[in-house]
Amino acid sequence: MASVIPSAPLGTDAVGLLGHGAATAVGPQRGPAERRFRFELAAHPGSPAQARRLTRARLTGWSVCEDTCDTAALVVSELVTNAIVHTASRHIVCELHDGDDLLRIAVRDQGCAPSEPHPAAQRADEEHGRGLLLVDALCHAWGAHEHGPGLLVWAELPRKADTPREDTGPRNDLGWGARPKPGSPDEGSDGDDEDGGPA
Repeated sequence: MASVIPSAPLGTDAVGLLGHGAATAVGPQRGPAERRFRFELAAHPGSPAQARRLTRARLTGWSVCEDTCDTAALVVSELVTNAIVHTASRHIVCELHDGDDLLRIAVRDQGCAPSEPHPAAQRADEEHGRGLLLVDALCHAWGAHEHGPGLLVWAELPRKADTPREDTGPRNDLGWGARPKPGSPDEGSDGDDEDGGPA
């Protein structure tokens, strides 16, 4: 079960600006638009799903766009999963920090990990081990530093998602981003249909 705890910063302000060891530094002044939300989860297999739900609910309440909510839910899920799988933690603390142009996520564990987190090369057929590769691909920036006996892993996302691209051409990808193979009939000819009319 999750518990919502008062917002004493985990160091996300200082981490984003100063890097390693910055948790003891004083962060910048928060403006009226900046908000924080912290919650604590038991290190349990169901906790990543609970972290996703809590993250999505809070960010939706803060009027964060849907794309950023989706990305943040995935990132927090991956970071919580790593804290559960790779440490001997009993509890995981998560913090969301909503600023004017950045959303910061921090996940703190209780320690006993062999080293700092890093993306690892994986075989194509492996089902695990891609969490930090996803975080690295999705986030504007991310990192980790020691925090007491544990580790604090943070990630930053742009506050607003990119505006959708204007794509006026026909699509044959069902929304998955696949494109027709070169030379396939769907690739497009000279703009004419089989019946000789315009496309």
